[in-house]
Amino acid sequence: MRFFIFLTFLFGMLANDCFAQPKREDIYSEFVFYGKRQRLEKDLRENIIGKTFDQELTTDNEHRFESACSAITQFQYKNESVEKGLKKIIASYDSLQFDTKRAMLEMVYAIYPTEYAEPIREIFLKESTPKLFALCASYLKRADPSINNTNELKLRLVEQFPEYDSVDLLIELEKYLTEYPANTSVRCPPMADLFNYQKQAGNKIIYSFQRWNRDYPGLAIVQNKDGSFVRREDGRLMVFQQLARSGSSLPYFLTNGNTPQGIYSIQSTGVSRNNYIGPTPNIQLQMPFEDSLEKFFHHKWDSSIHPMTAYLNLLPPSWRQFRPIQESFAAGKIGRTEIIAHGSTIDPEYFKDKPYYPLTPTLGCLCAKEIWNVTNGKLLISEQYNLVSAFMSTPGNKGYLIVVNLDNQFKPVSREEIEKFIMK
Repeated sequence: MRFFIFLTFLFGMLANDCFAQPKREDIYSEFVFYGKRQRLEKDLRENIIGKTFDQELTTDNEHRFESACSAITQFQYKNESVEKGLKKIIASYDSLQFDTKRAMLEMVYAIYPTEYAEPIREIFLKESTPKLFALCASYLKRADPSINNTNELKLRLVEQFPEYDSVDLLIELEKYLTEYPANTSVRCPPMADLFNYQKQAGNKIIYSFQRWNRDYPGLAIVQNKDGSFVRREDGRLMVFQQLARSGSSLPYFLTNGNTPQGIYSIQSTGVSRNNYIGPTPNIQLQMPFEDSLEKFFHHKWDSSIHPMTAYLNLLPPSWRQFRPIQESFAAGKIGRTEIIAHGSTIDPEYFKDKPYYPLTPTLGCLCAKEIWNVTNGKLLISEQYNLVSAFMSTPGNKGYLIVVNLDNQFKPVSREEIEKFIMK
């Protein structure tokens, strides 16, 4: 039964209710208690992973292997037991259900950056399901980014899917193979253009500035409808640390991948019923096509306008040819859903050796830093609460959130970088 509960945690994270802004001191979670965290870690290590991977894989216990793979991806867990279970899954790959195959490929991408290139290539050469093919291709591209290998991957795409240009996922895969990593060295258009355009449009905006390498945390800021930026009482710009990395760190166009760059529509604020997101208020986001275009654009939809044209019209002219800013549009069209901005009750000690510590990765959401008191269940630090409070400090709970990768420096985004943009 615990495996089904764990799957509910991993894949049902985003149930929310609308809320009235609670007081910070009233926010409480018993799931952050030290004892509960210790029991979860023990269960993870001994049962969800250990006992499962000690078994032979059968149709009766396949769901347990799927759950174990998802847990490993989320918690970045790696040891001999994991390798033993992975070899069993690869050996049985052809007979497995789609969800088990996907969970295994996500786990390999998350935990073994290059070590399994050969078995993944064998799967890649025979895989006929677009999403699984794309998972394999993404792994092989990262393991060997050379031009020769990239050309081989693109050739196989055309050979195995002659009509790939009619499948949104495969269209984006072809773009990814062609343009990455070259896009990581492309300079962003002028930030001042973006700020001024949103001021003229009277939009309420959250900007989330990130690195291409999502191992490094980003920073979010809030721009009011009048163009001003939310500041502290002493006049200093308010910034909020935010991680846009998923557990798998897969590319933006794949389910459970990193948060796509681009525009999100802020629909409301809410409180999650999921214990691992926690009770801190979150910001409900939508990508294009996730719901109606009328909801995304916050006004009655004119069907004579192409959705991409309307999306680009939310940006200044200097940004409309900047391809990376279109990632959220593509991801929404492919079918990614349920990306929100939230906090976390997950124990950061799972990630103590990672560059993003003490932030915690998600299934592709924007996750702000939260530190909890493990003895009384209260918040010690919550960048998420502060972000929601800043956004709600002026009238209205709708607007847009824009994710921008600034560059590919291997360090967290700093306050000084953002303040320079605003000074200009």
